Amino acid sequence: MKILREKKYSILSNILKYSFVIVFAFSIISSIAFAATGSNTGTTVSTTIENPLNSEIDTIPKFIEAVLKIVLTVGVPIVALAIIYTGFLFVKAQGKPEELTKAKQSLLYTLIGAALLLGAFVIANAVVSTVEDIKSTT
Repeated sequence: MKILREKKYSILSNILKYSFVIVFAFSIISSIAFAATGSNTGTTVSTTIENPLNSEIDTIPKFIEAVLKIVLTVGVPIVALAIIYTGFLFVKAQGKPEELTKAKQSLLYTLIGAALLLGAFVIANAVVSTVEDIKSTT
């Protein structure tokens, strides 16, 4: 009985070991079968790629603007929470010089991050408006 059980598990382990080959062979065989039946019925396969984004995002500047809006939507609350956290660090420091230094550094880094976040949005809007103005004058 034990030998039969070991053989059963060895067969299962071999199937699991070679499952990639089985899946690959099945996919090749099914694609050949699909191609054979598809060519006889006269059906064609569409090769067009549809835009997965909104239909209004069709250029790179519009895509960058949409990405920046998402980043701002997520980033502004994170900046607000970081400022609250640095305020907590200042209160927790209670005049200890090492902890005050840590709180000041975290506030500085938070403000630099907020400036980068808002600066990227301003620069992106400036670039997009400049490109739109150039397009409209030509």
